Amino acid sequence: MRGHLTPPPGWLKWVGMETNPQPLQFSLRPATRAEAATIRKIISDANINPLGLNWQRFMLAVDQAGNIIGCGQIKPHSDGTYELASIAVLPEWRGRGVARRIILYLLEQHPGRLYLTCRAQLGSLYRKFGFEPIEEKEMTPYFRRITRMVRIFNRIIRLPDRLLVMGRD
Repeated sequence: MRGHLTPPPGWLKWVGMETNPQPLQFSLRPATRAEAATIRKIISDANINPLGLNWQRFMLAVDQAGNIIGCGQIKPHSDGTYELASIAVLPEWRGRGVARRIILYLLEQHPGRLYLTCRAQLGSLYRKFGFEPIEEKEMTPYFRRITRMVRIFNRIIRLPDRLLVMGRD
């Protein structure tokens, strides 16, 4: 997977990319044990869920010098469901297709039913990948618990953010 990565031609339009993108100046590779702390820092800096960060599930985006610039994982849950999770990209690399390529790769590797949680304002991004919001009554117990905890937490500290749970078949 080293070298210039470009999504398969059929997917360019599907994810809203231009028809003649420049070759991406990064590559994807699995994480190593030595990178666990770096993954935790990227997730912490992005202010996303720090739970379930098992380095063995992570796919990393690295620049040409080998520096980690983004990450993502498919997280399994005890009920047999899977979650697209921990998608984070360093600020200086945002808007350059890094998250999109991580997501596309993870979706290729896990074509079945997937869930995700995100801030409500990111819903339109994930719709481009076939995810749709799901109602609380349709959620598995794990996602119902998370939704309720975030709702309570947001009321206590008066945050305007709303958690969105989405699914994709």
